[in-house]
Amino acid sequence: MTRTTCLPLVGIPTSYIKDDERGMHRTGGNYAEAIRGVSDCAPVLIPALGDDHCFDSLIERLDGLFLTGGAPNVEPHHYGGKPSRKGTLHDPKRDATAMPLIRKAIEGGIPVFAVCLGIQELNVALGGTLHQLVHELPGKNEHRMDRTLPPGERQKPRHPIFITPGGILHKLTGGKSEEMVNSLHAQAIDRPADCLMVEAVSDDDVIEAVSMPDAPGYVLGVQWHPEGRETLKTELSDALFRAFGDACRDYCAARGSTANSIRAA
Repeated sequence: MTRTTCLPLVGIPTSYIKDDERGMHRTGGNYAEAIRGVSDCAPVLIPALGDDHCFDSLIERLDGLFLTGGAPNVEPHHYGGKPSRKGTLHDPKRDATAMPLIRKAIEGGIPVFAVCLGIQELNVALGGTLHQLVHELPGKNEHRMDRTLPPGERQKPRHPIFITPGGILHKLTGGKSEEMVNSLHAQAIDRPADCLMVEAVSDDDVIEAVSMPDAPGYVLGVQWHPEGRETLKTELSDALFRAFGDACRDYCAARGSTANSIRAA
């Protein structure tokens, strides 16, 4: 891999988790490893502090924003949805951290890449709505993680997606109209935000990818998980993380600043 003189800083909002009454801010290791190893950027974890953040200070130091998957569901009051079913896991601290960062990043032209929960946060932050339990809708398939499988097999491809001609995915796949992806989610996009373009749908018409054509910078969200160690070996996953890294380097170079970057060894 060709190393840049300076690595763009990519912010990764974390989830807030209580463990034995201790608050923990964390994310899956595969996300940071993919940003460092494939995107060739410097990952920086952002704690889920919500309104206690100074978002402007954060944004002015970032060259990219990566929104990961996670166990919680976006709280439905953010998109006018019905109250969640009893027992649904939520993370209000992450909601209050990720969504302001999304809006500020897009406004500033900072590249945004969103995965699973991340694409849902992206859609809600921009005015869209969600299905809370997509597998219970008529005609929809089971999209949740198959927990009967060994952990190493849960991210294997499960269904096709059909790619919109002329979009980012169409370009990244070399003009393919179809790809196979994994599926580990219960929520999914219901109504896309007006500013978003649908980049791909599943075989049961669940929205699998979106972009924002009129954004000042790169914006892409995918519903599947491209970050797993085995998944990253596929051409599509590799292309997704490399394209995001290229966008972050372009952003950093365009503003002519190395002050917010980490020097590569």
